[in-house]
Amino acid sequence: MKFMVAVDAEGEACVVGSPGTTLYNSPNWDFAWRQAVREANAAARGLFDAGATQVVIWDNHGRGVNWDYDLIDSRCDIAMGAGAPRRWPGLDKSFAGVLFVGYHATDNTPEAVLAHTYSSIDFQWVKINGVEVGEIAIDAAIAGSVGVPAIFVASDDKGVAEAKRFMPHVQTVATKKGLGWNVCISKHPKRAADEICQGTKRAVERLKEMKLFKFKMPGTMEVRYKRIELAQMAAREPSPWVRIDPFTVRRGIARSSDIF
Repeated sequence: MKFMVAVDAEGEACVVGSPGTTLYNSPNWDFAWRQAVREANAAARGLFDAGATQVVIWDNHGRGVNWDYDLIDSRCDIAMGAGAPRRWPGLDKSFAGVLFVGYHATDNTPEAVLAHTYSSIDFQWVKINGVEVGEIAIDAAIAGSVGVPAIFVASDDKGVAEAKRFMPHVQTVATKKGLGWNVCISKHPKRAADEICQGTKRAVERLKEMKLFKFKMPGTMEVRYKRIELAQMAAREPSPWVRIDPFTVRRGIARSSDIF
């Protein structure tokens, strides 16, 4: 059994941002990447304990080069960097499932920690087929489009609720309770990691219950930017994007892999 674990940086235990800056520039960043490694290793440990033959850890925050890779469980392979043809680099239907660690809720989610969709600087929201979606649903749909189910999500309580809304079957662990963009009540980071280990084991035990998540295709994608000039540049000819108001663009998509 092969699994890929996608690891972001905002949804881990004891990770919050700082007013007026990104997580990269926050005093919390050094702890955030170390906790990302701890939670990634916990997920890998649970998967191997459950019988996994290969675990690929995907460093997918920002530019994809965030950790000290010597600290990753040596049984794992590591996907990293930027510029792959699509998200989930190397994923194909030979994988039994994908897992999400350190993910976060979408833009406009009340009281969610560091809520955004791909870029907190650029985007107000992203919609697929008229429904606002975030990284959890989009990445699950891209995996689903190649025949691989999402089986586990670790995030704050708001991200977990979002995952359950789109994929009621998915196994989850809430690492913290979001009280705002930069504030939470968190589980102890080591206890959260232990719960992730147990949660991934349970997800593998429930593998037959897991379902593919997909968007109806062909479909539409809308992006609302935070700055007018970004929408203007996106819709300049030649471009598949049509500007529907000063901040918002829309285009048709033939397949889930066309999203970002």
